[in-house]
This record gives sequence, structure tokens and C-alpha cells, in this order.
Amino acid sequence: MDTNTNEKTGCLIIGSGPAGYTAAIYASRANLKPILYQGIQPGGQLTITTEVENYPGYPEGIQGPEMMVHFEKQAARMGADIRYGLATQVDFSSHPLKVQIDEEKWIEADSVIISTGASAKWLGIESEQRLNGYGVSACAVCDGFFFKGKPVAIVGAGDTAAEEALYLSKICSEVHMIVRRDEMRASKVMQERVKATPNIRIYWNSETDEVLGSNKVEAVRIRNNQTGEKLEVPVNAFFVAIGHSPNSDIFKGWLEMDEAGYIKTVPGTSRTNIEGVFAAGDVQDKVYRQAVTAAGSGCMAALDAERYLSAKGLH
Repeated sequence: MDTNTNEKTGCLIIGSGPAGYTAAIYASRANLKPILYQGIQPGGQLTITTEVENYPGYPEGIQGPEMMVHFEKQAARMGADIRYGLATQVDFSSHPLKVQIDEEKWIEADSVIISTGASAKWLGIESEQRLNGYGVSACAVCDGFFFKGKPVAIVGAGDTAAEEALYLSKICSEVHMIVRRDEMRASKVMQERVKATPNIRIYWNSETDEVLGSNKVEAVRIRNNQTGEKLEVPVNAFFVAIGHSPNSDIFKGWLEMDEAGYIKTVPGTSRTNIEGVFAAGDVQDKVYRQAVTAAGSGCMAALDAERYLSAKGLH
């Protein structure tokens, strides 16, 4: 290790979505003098959403990127040292804990809060990225409301896709559900509910050929992967529900995770299996995945870190 680049901090926060910035606000107020590295996507997933209407305190709603600017400014005003950079490696074998930034600089920390989030899995078609935020979304709970009374499409076959299709069926006029195989992966009870819902139409053995529209979603072209037949269905929104990937790769081998890579925390806390390492937000939450729950868990992580440091006589 190159000791010339070493730096020491009481609290290092990795990631800058609602969880990371909330942790920074609380840690700063507790005088932990946290250093926060923003990661590959400063502001997290909210920077790729448009209108946010379900976060308390914004009666008129707010644009996702603008809301994350507010979070960042508040954390900075409290005294957090916010930096641009990516955590690329960790060494949790001894204390102080060590985290490498941008593959070059190592930082030593008495406590580490991981809030690296999760990334939605996408299909990988051109129109999906081009129309992202303009009718294409990976979160029906976040964005379904904007398409009230309108026809929408959703792709996916697991419990999340089934849940989101049911959620959309209560708001939208029609839900066109695109399923790749001749069966769903969702639990039997969820499948039965979907099949029993009159305004959900399922397209079996089907894939998304393209999302159509120049500056907003106007239709989806569905391809039957048995016959090759293509069908254009007019819709105002296209929801991708094929899962999320937690951004936890650099912690593999150090922290306990579930089979999908979500970091395990002690129930009711943000504690991981390594003393002094805490996890908050979507990197450890595959159930709720909302800005408000991420912010709440960021608060928990900062309070847990403060108590840990006090108990160890490090603060």
C-alpha cells in the first residue's frame, strides 16, 4: 500500500443517493466529520427519474435530479466533505478499515457506511435508453401515477413484475404484460391474481422488439419468439421489471450477502457482519426500494456508526 496517499477519517460514506446523503447529514451533525464519495452516479437512481411526487415535504412534486441537488447541498451545509470518486476495492481484514478510491488512493476509516444502491436491469434496446424518463421507467410505483387512465406495457415475469402489473391495473386503463416464456417465475398466488385481473393482457412467449415514439412512448412492438410474428400495441408508458442488481461487487468475500448480492444487515439495524461496517439504502433493501425508505436507513446507519464509534472510544 502506498502510504503517501493515505488519509484517515472517522466515518467514510460510499455512495450518494438518498441513503448516502442522509447518512452524511446525520454523521455531520454528530461531528463525525464524514467524507462521502459520490460514486459512478452522483445522486443515485433519482437522477434518472423525472417527476417525484411521493417524497414527503414536496406538495407540488419535484424533479428527481433537483431533489438530489437539495440533498447534496444540505449535507454540504452540515459540513460533510463530499467528493467525486469511486470506491474500487476494500480491505476489511483489520481496523482501521481500508477503502481504495479510483484504483489509486487508499483511505483508512474507523467506520464505513455503504450506500452504493442498486441498478435496474434493462433489456438493452436503443429506444429504452432514449425514452428513459419520457415514458420508459424501471419503477411502476414511482411513475405509474403519471399514466392514470392510459394504456401501458410492462415486461417481466417474476414477483416484482406481477406486483407492478397489479399496481398498474388499478391506475391505468390497460396493462399489456410481456412474458418471455410460456410461464411466469412469479409465485402461484401472484400469477393467479394477474390472470384474474380483467384489464391485464398477457403476451406469452413474447419479447420487446422496440419501444416506439420520437420524444415520448407511443407504442410497443412485441415479437412472438415462436412464430416471429410482430404486433404493435399503442401504449403511453413502458415499464421494465426484470430485476435490480445491487452495486455490491467490491464487497464480495468480505460481507455476507444473499444469493442476489444484497448485503445482509442485522434486522432492525444497519449493521453488517463486519464490525464498524454499516449498509443503507437499496444495496441492502430489495423489498421497498423507495427514496424515503433509503433516506430512513441512511439515518439509521449514521446513528449506528456514531454509537459504535462512541462505544469504541473513537469519537
